[in-house]
Amino acid sequence: MATAIAAIAALAEIIIANKEKLTELDAAIGDADHGLNMARGFEAVRGKLAGAQAEDAASVLKLTGMTLISTVGGAAGPLYGTAFLRAGAVLQGQAELDTDTAAAMLKAAIGGIKERGKAVRGEKTMLDALEPAYEAFTQAMNEGETLLQCLELATEAAANGVEYTKTIIATKGRASYLGERSLGHQDAGATSSYLMLKALTSFARQHSPGV
Repeated sequence: MATAIAAIAALAEIIIANKEKLTELDAAIGDADHGLNMARGFEAVRGKLAGAQAEDAASVLKLTGMTLISTVGGAAGPLYGTAFLRAGAVLQGQAELDTDTAAAMLKAAIGGIKERGKAVRGEKTMLDALEPAYEAFTQAMNEGETLLQCLELATEAAANGVEYTKTIIATKGRASYLGERSLGHQDAGATSSYLMLKALTSFARQHSPGV
């Protein structure tokens, strides 16, 4: 449980540190509040976890998801909150986090986002970072790579996905109102997804150098 709390704290730290950047990205094609909302949500998560009586890692993810849903404004709260809830459900009863479980958690999280947001890849959303990340993770896993190596490749794919969002027209959310004017701008949600994967990878590298 302590490891799970520390991992979520790492996510909170990177989101809060990039609050202004995420808000600036969102200002170009959205409501200019993604960074502010996400930072507020993860500040609340840190507060909840500081006094948490969570029984296991799955409970930590559930608490994180519920807190994001209740504190993050806009679409991001329900989307990310659902992602954490779905990932936590996969982790329930698991003694340790291996590559198979991590892949299943990422798949479940993406499924929750797609279901909640009625979105698909290619619409200039967080899915344009997360789905390539999942594909890279599972390919590496199938090739026998370690959990850390899978995370590193997933994070690299997510970064490429963020770049890809600059080349497509938004067809979902507030950005879709801009039509072709959304071209050239990277999606804030894809960026926050990438940042969280980056934080998880750094956390894994620091705490499990042998995986």
